[in-house]
Amino acid sequence: MRHDITFASEGLSCAGWLYVPDDLESGEQRPAVVMAHGFSAVKEMYLYNFAEKFVEAGLVVLVFDYRYFGDSEGEPRGRLFPAEQHEDYRNAISWVSRRPEVDPDRIGVWGSSYSGGHVLHLAAFDRRIKAVVSQVPLVDGWANAQRLMRPDVFAGFHQMLAQDRQSRYEGAESVQIPVVAPEGEPAALPTPDSYEWFTSTAEEVAPGWRNEVSLESMERFLEYNPAANIHRISPTPLLMIVAGEDTLTPTDLAIAAYERALEPRSLVITRGAHFDAYTEPGLSETAIPAVQWFERHLLGRQFVEVETTH
Repeated sequence: MRHDITFASEGLSCAGWLYVPDDLESGEQRPAVVMAHGFSAVKEMYLYNFAEKFVEAGLVVLVFDYRYFGDSEGEPRGRLFPAEQHEDYRNAISWVSRRPEVDPDRIGVWGSSYSGGHVLHLAAFDRRIKAVVSQVPLVDGWANAQRLMRPDVFAGFHQMLAQDRQSRYEGAESVQIPVVAPEGEPAALPTPDSYEWFTSTAEEVAPGWRNEVSLESMERFLEYNPAANIHRISPTPLLMIVAGEDTLTPTDLAIAAYERALEPRSLVITRGAHFDAYTEPGLSETAIPAVQWFERHLLGRQFVEVETTH
């Protein structure tokens, strides 16, 4: 069963969905999974595909929108600061831990793309987290940007950021840029598959998504290195799901970060590209291992094994 909920985060209200297993008995407590979307995306953009599978496995699930996005409060819209989104995750964990149907000692986190990076950072420091699934993650903003931009474009991008910072110092609002745009036009995510996925997904399931993000957010993107402390996630069990043909958050960067993680860990490499992770046929390659990981490490079903694909 799914309920619309809100919870407080740093003085604002985050909107979300709470999924509760249909077979939950009165007074029973279950493990919970907290999950949110990637760069600028909102919960309607296929997160229910994963949440429904997690709740069918017997888990309570909290899906939420960050402040400044989706149905959550916050102005200006399009403000995307990793540290603030970390706080939203932490506050979501605190909120769900107080629910009567949740065992606060068995909380997992799931993230994808930008939030795949968020959960790596959070699991390294927040020991309330007992299992983590990081799907097609951003692992290093600077290295990622260098892959997406030619050197001359990268230099021009830095100049734009410098000008925007000067304007903000003088009292102006940060300039907004498109998240995605047709090939050849400036955008935060300048890949053809990003444009296709965001525009088609917004039209089909998420009309409230807004194609804008602040340049200040892009400055924070470059500074963001969520896998810097990946070795500190241990002893929390880590599953990383990497798309074998990922050009948005490049496959080799994610695998290199995974190699620095300590046990217990597992790696799944899918056959598709970045956005194939959210719907079939790629969904089965990403969601099933995630379900198995949470079954094993939150529900204690030790007979379940995650298969690693190379």
